[in-house]
Amino acid sequence: MARQVLSYISKPPPVNDIETKAKAPGERITTPPLAPLHFILSRMYSDAVLKHFRSPHNAGDLPDATAIAEVTNPVCGDVLRLSVRIAEGRIAAAGFKAQGCVASIASSSMLTDLLAGKTHAEAESITAQQIADALDGLPPASFHGAQLCADALDVLLRKLA
Repeated sequence: MARQVLSYISKPPPVNDIETKAKAPGERITTPPLAPLHFILSRMYSDAVLKHFRSPHNAGDLPDATAIAEVTNPVCGDVLRLSVRIAEGRIAAAGFKAQGCVASIASSSMLTDLLAGKTHAEAESITAQQIADALDGLPPASFHGAQLCADALDVLLRKLA
C-alpha cells in the first residue's frame, strides 16, 4: 500500500465570495467588506428599519430638555435615553441616545419622529406596536426594541405629569 503524503495549504481557502474576487496576491478587493452583513440585515429587517438604523433621526442629547428618561432592558442590556422639550403644550423637539441592537436604535429614531408636535395626551397613546408598525414591522425576536421605547416614553410622560 502506498503511503499517502499530506500537503498543507499555506493559505486557508476563501471563506466567502468576497475573498475569491481578488485575482492576484495583494490585489485590492473593491467589494465593501460589509456586503454580507448588509445582505443578512436586509433579509431580517424592513427598509424603514435599516434607514432609521443607518441614519437615525434626532440622535444625541437635546439641549434645554424639559424632561429626560433613561431605561434599560435587563435581559439584553439595551439602553435608551429619551429627552423632550415642551413648548406651548406640545413636544417641540425630541432626541435620544441609544446603545443597543438594530431594532432599538431604529425604534428610538422612529419614536422621536412620532413624538414631534404631539401633546401630552397624544403622546400617551403611542404604543410599542405603533412604533413597530411605523417601521413596517419588526421580527418577533426584535420587538423588544419597540417595547424599550414605549417604556422610556411612559417614564418620560410620568415625569412631565
